[in-house]
Amino acid sequence: MVSGPNKQDEAIELVRAHLQSAEVEFEEAVHGTFAVSLPGTRRLKTVASLVVGQHTLTTNAFVLRHPDENLEGVYKWLLERNRRLNAVAYAIDAFGDVYLVGHLPIAAVTPESIDAILGAVLEYADGDFNSLLELGFASAITKEWRWRRSRGESTANLAAFAHLGGPDEPSDQVRAD
Repeated sequence: MVSGPNKQDEAIELVRAHLQSAEVEFEEAVHGTFAVSLPGTRRLKTVASLVVGQHTLTTNAFVLRHPDENLEGVYKWLLERNRRLNAVAYAIDAFGDVYLVGHLPIAAVTPESIDAILGAVLEYADGDFNSLLELGFASAITKEWRWRRSRGESTANLAAFAHLGGPDEPSDQVRAD
């Protein structure tokens, strides 16, 4: 737990040391602002910022750009999902892009709390990604399936959305040039 006369500096050192010891990929372009790269399975990676302020450690992670369709359905899903989240919550910015955000009092910054926040970001951003894509981009995914199939291109990386591509054609076609 961070304590003492300069809690912000102590928290910055604690975050830096913890990320290094945990061998997490990160950059600190600005003192006290860390960009942490978290590898995923559905998303290749999620980048989360950790910003150590005077009173608060804040995290912010981009999840998804503004949905193309079904805004009401996406936003309803996000609000309902927020009821079950720990450490972070879904939010949208002025452009409608989806983020995970979290705040922690500076006095509560510990290696365990850093792990909890980053673990939550990774779990939710990666775990919810396909559901959010399907809700907000179903038409685009369906068009991509059709376009790839018409050209004999592989649809392997769209396997999670096979039900949107049509059941009559195999999803592993590869063009034989």
